[in-house]
Amino acid sequence: MNQKTVIITGSTSGIGLGIAQVFAGAGWRVAINGIAKEEDIEEIRLDLERRSNSTVVYLKADLSTSTGCRQLIQDAQDKLGPIDVLINNAGIQHVEKTVTFPEDKWNQVLNLNLSAAFFTSQAVLPNMLANQWGRLIHIASVHSMVASKGKAAYVTAKHGLLGLSKVIALETAGTGVTSNCICPGFVLTPLVEKQIEAWGKEKNLSYEEAQKDFLFEKQPSHEFATSEQIGDLCLFLCSDSAAQITGIGLPIDGGWTAQ
Repeated sequence: MNQKTVIITGSTSGIGLGIAQVFAGAGWRVAINGIAKEEDIEEIRLDLERRSNSTVVYLKADLSTSTGCRQLIQDAQDKLGPIDVLINNAGIQHVEKTVTFPEDKWNQVLNLNLSAAFFTSQAVLPNMLANQWGRLIHIASVHSMVASKGKAAYVTAKHGLLGLSKVIALETAGTGVTSNCICPGFVLTPLVEKQIEAWGKEKNLSYEEAQKDFLFEKQPSHEFATSEQIGDLCLFLCSDSAAQITGIGLPIDGGWTAQ
């Protein structure tokens, strides 16, 4: 597997960076993508390259447009050759009641969380099918399966992402290509930290109290999943042992969706 290449969108922080670290540690060629300061990106890239003892490249792209998505895949192929694994992780969140949810925020969330995964998958599939091997892994959410108040766009996008992944799985069945979603519950990332802070303000709690209250509300294990655990699961889905796993949404949510 150490001769294979993975591209991970939204991988300069949070879950995406954790996934990149796992693949780099396994010796893969890695293409990362995301938003950060130039000097921070280079530091991240060099760290990953040291871990992998192989090539790691950073690719800038506007994933809110179909052109940007296609260009990202083309740039990755130009720099690293055929892409064996695409991990769609990039995403944003906006929390507001449906009745006042802004149109621009709706479009932003749908474009980045759902449409980007469609266009990157569409761009990478021809080579995977030609090579008779490939893995599409979409970092979805428990919100692909259940809903929460105030998250109309996010829940819609994540439900759609699971549906998209299932369609691709059916269309690629028997080709050596698989398509799956990983559906995390709460992972302690900058995005979730903002939600915890907002939760604390609403309930007049300290950050530590809000964190406990936040987990107790949804996640029965009362523990966060980690980016590394999600990365390990991605790596497993790339193994021969997972060759017949396709078209599923796999929760890693401390029992959230078991309730």
